Amino acid sequence: MLQIKILAVGRLKEDYWLSASREYIKRLGRLVRISVQEVADEPAPEGISGAVQEQIKMREGERLLRHLRPGDYAVALDLKGRRLSSEDLADWLAGHAIRGRSSLAFFIGGSLGLADQVLERCQERFKLSDLTFPHQLARIILLEQLYRACKINAGEAYHK
Repeated sequence: MLQIKILAVGRLKEDYWLSASREYIKRLGRLVRISVQEVADEPAPEGISGAVQEQIKMREGERLLRHLRPGDYAVALDLKGRRLSSEDLADWLAGHAIRGRSSLAFFIGGSLGLADQVLERCQERFKLSDLTFPHQLARIILLEQLYRACKINAGEAYHK
């Protein structure tokens, strides 16, 4: 069974994010092994220098990378990443399953994005949209799209 890890900076605090996340994790749990690892985010007040922003991303990135295992195929959610349709994501997941690559890890950065050391470790980068989302919503969108892709691959009704 495919194992998918979501490695994310910051906790979901608001009830609506938590509720949505729990619902999609429950739905996905029938189709794949899914886990979410959250790491602490660093305070990033407005007006900090670029150098300080890089230090913050580096510390967050170190925390994220501690959860990556040697066999994990790593994917960064990144504004410069490749755009996929829901069908493309389904094909991508199926391709990894066919090739026996059973452990996938998706990285979601904090408000400043992902550190260079995380991006360098990732084999691929995906872009969720041309729109910009808060990282909490990006996690929900990723969970929903993974669920949609799994339903497409299972031939079950959901995708319309």
